[in-house]
Amino acid sequence: MNGSARVRLPALLVLLGVLGFVAVRSAGGEGHAVGIWPVGLATVVVLTADRRWRDPLLVLVLGLAWLTVWAGGRPADVALGCSLGIVLETLVAVRILGHGRPDPLRIVEDGDLTRYLMATTAAGLVAGAVAALTSVLTGGGTPWFVGLVVGVSHWASQLCVVAVFAHLPAHGAVARPRERVAQWLTVLVVAPAVFVPQEFPSLAFVVIPLLAWTALRSRPVEALVQMCAVVGCAIAMTTFGRGPFAGAPAIHGLDHDTHGVLLALYAVTCALIVVPLVQRVGVHIATSRAARAERDRLQNVVSSTPGVAIIGTGPTGRVTLFNPGAESLLGYRAEEMLGDSIERLFSSESIRLKAADLGVPDDFVSVARALVDPAVGQTSLRFLRRDGEERDHELTLSRISADDGTTLGFVSTSEDVTERLQAENALKQAVEQLRQVDAVKDAFVSSVSHELRTPITSIQGYLELLEDGSYGDLSAPQLNAVRRVAGNSRRLLGLIDDLLTLSKMQEESSIAVVERAFDLRRAVEAGYGLVAPVLESRRLTMSLSLPPEPVPFLGDRDMVERLVVNLVGNAVKFTPDEGTVTVTLETEGEETLLRVTDTGIGIPLSEQKHLFQRFFRSELAQKHAIQGSGLGLSISRAVVERHGGTIDVVSDTGAGTTFLVRMPLVA
Repeated sequence: MNGSARVRLPALLVLLGVLGFVAVRSAGGEGHAVGIWPVGLATVVVLTADRRWRDPLLVLVLGLAWLTVWAGGRPADVALGCSLGIVLETLVAVRILGHGRPDPLRIVEDGDLTRYLMATTAAGLVAGAVAALTSVLTGGGTPWFVGLVVGVSHWASQLCVVAVFAHLPAHGAVARPRERVAQWLTVLVVAPAVFVPQEFPSLAFVVIPLLAWTALRSRPVEALVQMCAVVGCAIAMTTFGRGPFAGAPAIHGLDHDTHGVLLALYAVTCALIVVPLVQRVGVHIATSRAARAERDRLQNVVSSTPGVAIIGTGPTGRVTLFNPGAESLLGYRAEEMLGDSIERLFSSESIRLKAADLGVPDDFVSVARALVDPAVGQTSLRFLRRDGEERDHELTLSRISADDGTTLGFVSTSEDVTERLQAENALKQAVEQLRQVDAVKDAFVSSVSHELRTPITSIQGYLELLEDGSYGDLSAPQLNAVRRVAGNSRRLLGLIDDLLTLSKMQEESSIAVVERAFDLRRAVEAGYGLVAPVLESRRLTMSLSLPPEPVPFLGDRDMVERLVVNLVGNAVKFTPDEGTVTVTLETEGEETLLRVTDTGIGIPLSEQKHLFQRFFRSELAQKHAIQGSGLGLSISRAVVERHGGTIDVVSDTGAGTTFLVRMPLVA
C-alpha cells in the first residue's frame, strides 16, 4: 500500500461510517429498509487497497455496516443480515471489476462499461436477495418488497459512487465557457425546482435531459459532479419531506419505503444516462482523433509521392481524390478533376485494347470491373494526358468497401512506365538482332569451315608426300620447314573440326542425340587411346581405371569419345613433363562418374566461371604459350548436357585440375 493510499483509505472508511449512519437514520424508523447505504464506497475502498488488505477491509466493512445499521435504529439481527449482504455484494462487485485487470476502476472502453454495469447490477441483485432472506428469518416486513427496496437502493449506490471514483475518458469540454456556465445555472435551478410539487413524481425526471446535455458537451468530471449534485439534491429534499418522492406513499396509500424505491430509481436513471454517455463521448473523441491523425498521415503519404498518381473515386466513378503525383503525370489540376468522371482519362482506343487483353466487352465499366479483381493485380493501361498524349502506366485498382460489404469507392495507384517500356522494347529488338547476327555468324563460320576443310586436307596430303620424298629428297632445312607447315596445317584442321562440331551441335536440326546403347567403358577407352600416343614425345605418367563390369549407356558414342579426347587432351596439354594424368570411370547409384585429374598448372578461381565459354583461354595458358582454340571445353559441356549430365571443375593456380562428369546410366 503506497503512501497516498494509506492516507486516503482511513478517510474513506470514516466517510463510509458517517454516510452509512446518516442513510439509515434518514430512512426513518417506520420502514424496514436502510436507505441508500453507501455500499459503492465500500467497493471503492476494497478495490483501491492492496490485495493483502482486502480480507481485513471486508471484515472492517462488516463491522461498520452492522454498527451503522444497528445505531440507526434497526434490530441487531436485522443489522447482522444487512451487514452480511453489504459485505457479500461488495465482494461480488470487487471480483467482477477487478478480475484480471490492472485498473479495476477504469471506465474508458466499451468493455470497461460492460464490466461496470455487470458488477453494479450483480451487486444490487445480491443485496436484494440477502435482504429478502433476512426479512424471512427476522419476520420484518414483506420479503419481496424489502428485497426490492434494498436491491434498488444498493444498485443506485454502486452505480453512482463507483462512477465518481472511476477513471473516465480524459478529454476536454466541447462546450464553450458560456455554455458550461449556462449548464450549471440551469441544473442548479431546475434540480431543486422539480422537487417543489408534491404530486408529480415524473416532473423530477425533467432534469435528465440537462444531465445528458452536460455529459455530451462538458468534461467527464463536470458531468459526474452535476449528476452527484442532482442526486444529492433529490436525497436531501426527500429526506426533509419535500418533493414528489417523499409524498408519494401518503398520497397513493403505499408502503412507507416506496419513497426509497422511487428515490433509488431516480439515482439509477441519472447514473445510467450520464456514465454511458460520458464513456461513449470519450470513445468518439478518441476515435475522431485517431481518424484525423490517420487522415493526416494518409494525406502526407498521398501528397509526398510525386512520381505516383493516386486517384480516388466514388462508387459511380466520380473523382474524389487527385494527388500531386496525378497532377504531375497527367497534366490536370485537382480542381479540374474533382467531381468529374475518371473515364475522361482514357481514350476509347485504350479501353478497347485493354478489353481485348482482359477478354471483356470493350466498354469502360466492364474494363473497370475486371481491373478491380484481385486476381488481375498490377497491370498496364494507357492514360490520356491533358495535352492529348497517351502514356503507359503500371496500374493497380482497388475497391474500398464498408463493413457490410457496400462499395464506398475505388482507388487507383499508377506509375508512368512509358520510357521503361520503350527501353524494354528496344532491348528486345536489339537482342533479336543480335540473335540474328549470331545465327548469320554461325552459318558463316560453318560454311567457311566446310570450304576450308577440303583445301587444307589436300595441303596436308601433299605435305606428307613431300615429307616422304615422293617428289625428291629434301635438304634438312627444307624438311624442317615442311614439317612445320604440316604441324600448323594439323592445328588449323583441328580448329576447323572444332568449329564444325560446335556448329553441328547448335543447329536446331541436330539437337536430338543419336541414341545407341553401348558400353561406356569402350568409349572412354577409345578416347583415351587417341590421346595416349603423346607419351612418345612427353615425359608424363598416364593411367586409366575402368570398372570390371560393363557400364550400359544410351547416347551418341562419337560425342562421348570426343568428350574424353577433349578432357584428356586438355589435361596432357596443361601438365608439364614429369606430371601425372589420371582418368577414372566408375558408377555411383544411377549415375556414371568420369573423373579426369592432372597435376598441371591449374586454373585461377576468378576465371573458372568463364571456363566453358566459347573461345575463352586462361591467362596461364597464354602466359605459358600453350596452343588451343578455346572451344574444347565448350564442346565438352554441350556433349554432357545433351546426355542429361553435368560437368564441374575443381582447380586452383598451381594445384592441378580435376573435371567431374556425371551422366545417367541406362535404367
